[in-house]
Amino acid sequence: MASNKNVVPEAREALNKFKMEAASEVGVNLKQGYNGDLTSREAGSVGGQMVKSMIKSYEQNMK
Repeated sequence: MASNKNVVPEAREALNKFKMEAASEVGVNLKQGYNGDLTSREAGSVGGQMVKSMIKSYEQNMK
């Protein structure tokens, strides 16, 4: 079962900042709070950008 809770509650602000940066990079206009008006494509592109950034960071730290 999926959970929407952060393992480290103190990380919430950093995750929100990361999400906003990813949205900006792909040209999606996110606002604070509810974003239910986004299309699936827009929401997916934000999530995809976040994953892409995390993979890049992980690969750089492996070197």
